Amino acid sequence: MSTALLLTIALVSVVLLLLLVIKAKVHPFVALLISSLFVAVCSDIPADKVVSVITSGLGSLLGGITIIVTLGAMLGAVIESSGGADSLAKKITGRLGVKRTVGALTLVAFILGLPVFFDVGFIIVIPLIYGFAKVARVSPVKYGLPMAGMMLMVHVAIPTHPGPAAAANLLNADIGLLMLWGLAVCVPTGLLGYLVARRLNRKTYQLSVEVLEQLQLAKPEEQPAPRDAAPAPGAFLISALIVLPILLILMGTLVTDKIPAGKLHNLLVIIGSPAIALLISLALACWLLGLRRGWTRDKLEAITGNAIPSAAGVILVSGAGGAFGKVLVESGVGKALAESLHALHLPLLPAAFLLALALRASQGSATVAIVTTCGLLATAASGLSDTQLVMLALAACFGGFGLSHVNDSGFWVVTRFLGLSVADGLRSWTVLTTLMGIIGFALVWGIALVV
Repeated sequence: MSTALLLTIALVSVVLLLLLVIKAKVHPFVALLISSLFVAVCSDIPADKVVSVITSGLGSLLGGITIIVTLGAMLGAVIESSGGADSLAKKITGRLGVKRTVGALTLVAFILGLPVFFDVGFIIVIPLIYGFAKVARVSPVKYGLPMAGMMLMVHVAIPTHPGPAAAANLLNADIGLLMLWGLAVCVPTGLLGYLVARRLNRKTYQLSVEVLEQLQLAKPEEQPAPRDAAPAPGAFLISALIVLPILLILMGTLVTDKIPAGKLHNLLVIIGSPAIALLISLALACWLLGLRRGWTRDKLEAITGNAIPSAAGVILVSGAGGAFGKVLVESGVGKALAESLHALHLPLLPAAFLLALALRASQGSATVAIVTTCGLLATAASGLSDTQLVMLALAACFGGFGLSHVNDSGFWVVTRFLGLSVADGLRSWTVLTTLMGIIGFALVWGIALVV
């Protein structure tokens, strides 16, 4: 099948998806499956493999996020019901004010994003976002948009994460030098991205009913009575419960390499996995915030159980996004697009950026976009200096940052948890990631020209 036809199929499938969700008001899960089926049928995927490709894409993503999203939602529900998130938010907001608090939490997101994958980190900080939004009586997008942008930037540019680490390996770039230059570029990119997010937040976004109910942002007379009569837990305890899974994950990532194989090593590997780390934090939250403060087991079961429906919506839509991305990959759209751009013989740095950006837009995964781009350019990069190789890797990384949209599972995680519609997600999250990607690449290109 020709490249032009494949690209046309991909474009039509995205337009079809947007029309179904925005105009026809079809649930995103169903719309994503219909669009996936359209691509599979119209491309060269054999008829007997169409369903298996869709289900494999759905299943592979669900296997990675189901436990994390569910446990994260339960942890958030326990923290919120205890009044702990409100207590922490009131204390910090009272000292810093709303504007400074947004900046402070964005800085926190930058630090927390270093050891933790984007989707895991964002789910962990959701209770903070909701708590601060409730206290300040503002949309969670005001806090969540810059925090998510900061976490994704770190995820694609710092080699504590798989994309940039693989880029360094494929290009034979020095990973330590990539870490230093990555941080050097991320700091100004993050600052400018924060300003972009502030400007995007001048617009008022209509939130989903589920998020409005969870935040209790309805009129005062419509709000339910407080669910917990006990004194709210302290700010330190809430902070510790949120930071704990991140510390466990960091320990499992960094410390285990320095410990010889054995029982201790195996234990650290287990408790350092994101799912187990969240499970430990949830268990402690249930005891410290619930049972020890007088909650009955029935009340605790009700609170954690009520968190599942909202988590299920995020899980299913994200999984369907994974299926859509898988079908686009199997159809050959990404490969055809990459080969077309590669054939243009652009200078290496803009070629890396545009290739990764095109691959990100066509199949959804930032990591796949970065790895594929660096693999395609590995031969052309031979003979470059260490600094040039690092700049090439970063150009690909920031290309993989932009154009997060409907075929990206991360798009659905951010928009569903923040209560954004698809149209508003494209106007805010997609615009933010694309502009931050362009800013990051511009800085990398500027450094490369000077150095």
